Amino acid sequence: MAKKTIRDIPLQGKRVVLRSEFNVPIKDGGIGDDIRIRAELPTLRYILDQGAAVLILTHLGRPKGKPAPEMSVKPVADRLATLLGQPVGFIPYGAEEDIQAAAAAIPFGQAALLENTRFWAEEEKNDGEFSRFLSTLGDTYVNDAFGAAHRAHCSTEGIGHFLPAVAGFLMEKEIAALGETVERPQRPFVVVMGGAKVSDKIALIENLADKADEMLFGGAMANTLLAADGYAMGDSKIETDKLELVREMMARVRQKKCRLVYPKDFVAADEFSPDANIRVVAADQVPAGWMALDIGPVTVSDWAEIFAGAGTIIWNGPLGVYEMAPFAGGSNGVARAMAASPGITVVGGGDAVAAARQAGCGEQMSHLSTGGGASLELLEGKKLPGIEILRDK
Repeated sequence: MAKKTIRDIPLQGKRVVLRSEFNVPIKDGGIGDDIRIRAELPTLRYILDQGAAVLILTHLGRPKGKPAPEMSVKPVADRLATLLGQPVGFIPYGAEEDIQAAAAAIPFGQAALLENTRFWAEEEKNDGEFSRFLSTLGDTYVNDAFGAAHRAHCSTEGIGHFLPAVAGFLMEKEIAALGETVERPQRPFVVVMGGAKVSDKIALIENLADKADEMLFGGAMANTLLAADGYAMGDSKIETDKLELVREMMARVRQKKCRLVYPKDFVAADEFSPDANIRVVAADQVPAGWMALDIGPVTVSDWAEIFAGAGTIIWNGPLGVYEMAPFAGGSNGVARAMAASPGITVVGGGDAVAAARQAGCGEQMSHLSTGGGASLELLEGKKLPGIEILRDK
């Protein structure tokens, strides 16, 4: 999956169309969290330092193919200007010829941001004519929006049929961390799987079980897996209608060389509340009327020993209700143990990244993925349109 990047092409005097992932929370015209904007700065600064003029494309929210003032990306342009320390132009929704003229007027060494691409109904339809129009706004296309790479939209895939397409630094890192690391891991290769539903991650589990040495299960999905094995799980969240499907999947997975590891204990509560009565119970002793809401301390300790000898660890999905303090210990403990591991550590998926940051050790991981659905699909072994369109080295 070796793709050309901005290092592999001349940029001096070029007009670059850069697809970024600036789908950030905006309320009352203010940006709540600018981490995605900050993550784009290395790519943008590199392109600008090479003497190119940059037109940035991004989407924000779901405006359903028409202008929606509350989803304007104008605040993003303002924040980007502050972070870059130089002016960033803004090109509003309007006639194609006006946008073309504004894009052509961007000075070399400077950038401008086009209004939310999803204000155009053609964007999500991957309309050929709209893709062609976007291609007239520059002479080189750079895709750095990994979080949208699983979408075949005009600004993520269609434009690449009309312009030479390469990856930015963020996209390059994601491809390496979630693609190449999985295909050629340093061993032992350990996968940590969490989240709510096993049924949503069947393809992911089966693909990674072909490659991993050990797979550790937590979160509500562990409840369903244990219930499928006959454990009484009290009032724990379980996919009762998917138990047979899960049994069939696990029968296939158990035939692989990957060792499967379930929690030995849980933090259980008598209600779904931070004020509930809480106790630590063995995995096979969840009381009637109680629910498992986090992996327990014995499990965290056992997993930490596994991590200490791991060559590669990938974590997808939270291991408990980490948003509530009494049930955050599992995710926090696993995050810290991962951070202490001498191996390569990759965290994929929004909730797992949030849990790692909450534990205070996000920056100690080898890689935190910026993509949600895109991370899952790449780990499942799927081909992502926004990556496939990029030129091979």
